[in-house]
Amino acid sequence: MKIIDFLLRIKLQKGIGYAKMLQVASCLEGDQVDELLIQEMAVSASLKQACLAAYYDDQADKVISHIKQQCKVVSFFDPEYPEKLRQIYQPPLILFARGELDLLQKKTITIVGARQPTVYSQLVLDRLVPNLLRADYVIASGLAKGVDGMAHQVTLHNGGKTIAVVGNGLNCSYPMVNYHVQEQIAQQGLLLSEYLPDTPPRPFRFPERNRILAGLAEGVIVTEAKEKSGSLITANLALQENRDVYAVPGPITSALSVGPNQLIEAGASPVTNFQLRLERFDN
Repeated sequence: MKIIDFLLRIKLQKGIGYAKMLQVASCLEGDQVDELLIQEMAVSASLKQACLAAYYDDQADKVISHIKQQCKVVSFFDPEYPEKLRQIYQPPLILFARGELDLLQKKTITIVGARQPTVYSQLVLDRLVPNLLRADYVIASGLAKGVDGMAHQVTLHNGGKTIAVVGNGLNCSYPMVNYHVQEQIAQQGLLLSEYLPDTPPRPFRFPERNRILAGLAEGVIVTEAKEKSGSLITANLALQENRDVYAVPGPITSALSVGPNQLIEAGASPVTNFQLRLERFDN
């Protein structure tokens, strides 16, 4: 059995979360899995039994076939899996995708910000994104309301490529205000998730999604963000993964500039013009 099919079978099993899947994945090698390999895995007896149950699950083939009809599936062990993401803490073991998989191998910048931004973010993105596209960057974001949606739409409007990493399954649209943007990205960019296609959005899934946004990119740009926000989670994850973080400075009277200004105070590079150069990656 191919590793990707085995991992899908494991993911379909109830009671096996990410931590246990990671234990299993660390025991795999080559591109095939058989009963002998499972029996020799250095995992608990209960997890080994769960793996054997998944391996011999008669119903799994039909479910997996249905999933593959709906989207593309990439495992940690596949050559299509992006090397940048492979290096992060707790990399996703399976990615579900619709669109252009080759974008995973391109230079990428993640742009995040407030869900209720001011016109300031729009003005910045309208002038900054086209310059990043001319430098052959793919723009990634989380398809959330606000800055995320702006980043995707400005990229598409300027003929660029964008990756949307969502905190739900690919069959779900959240928020609904971005439904048409999601459909356009699936056709002209790349829609990406680590969750099974019918997985609904839940609050805890969005911070999990943020580690992928940080891991895919060479750098992260934060426009407007409150002092405590998901955008700052993404920025901090990027710093942990040795990515560059850029922040758009704003007036100290604005609550939405507190986040970026604090990032700059902590060492993030301020975005002071629209000719942003990522020196480590533009050579």
